[in-house]
Amino acid sequence: MSDERHRDIDADDLATVRAVLAGDTNAFATIDRKYRRRLYVLIRHIIRNDRDAEDLVQDTLLKAFRALESFKPEYSFEKWLFKIASNTCIDYLRRARFAPEPLRLDDSDDDAPPRQYADPNSPWPDEVLEHAERQEILRAAIASLPEKYRIVIHLRHELELDYNDIAARLGVPLGTVKAHLFRARQLLLKKLEPHRHLFQP
Repeated sequence: MSDERHRDIDADDLATVRAVLAGDTNAFATIDRKYRRRLYVLIRHIIRNDRDAEDLVQDTLLKAFRALESFKPEYSFEKWLFKIASNTCIDYLRRARFAPEPLRLDDSDDDAPPRQYADPNSPWPDEVLEHAERQEILRAAIASLPEKYRIVIHLRHELELDYNDIAARLGVPLGTVKAHLFRARQLLLKKLEPHRHLFQP
């Protein structure tokens, strides 16, 4: 076992895992207290949805409890748990749909003129509509990508994670992340080609 792996192992985590496996299921509450907040921060950062993040934290902990026998004590429990969380997020993103945001030209329900008309520096309505059209086309193009490409596009361009963070989140080599992003961008360019006039500066 490498020194680095030794440093990753938390003796308290290992003792708690052994207690649970020995039949003390209440000991899992220690893991819950220690990691629930960290899991929430991680999951919320990936999916950007407060309500669903809470549910995914619970799902992650439940999956970890059920899979505890598969945990190898020579590895970091934290990394093992966070890998389960990342996979849970991936499953969530697979089910997610890119729903367009509703277009509103007016911020109120009264008879005041729409903000776009009141402010001379704001875009004209046709510019707003064109922007909405571009966004919808882009969302549809991304949604049509194969799953492994859609996920890396989401993590890179929406969450703005760097390559190393993406690799860590997904548990794949750095080269795989770069290859998937390159291929995803190629596919997006091809899908957006019929709408090129909308994306030219």
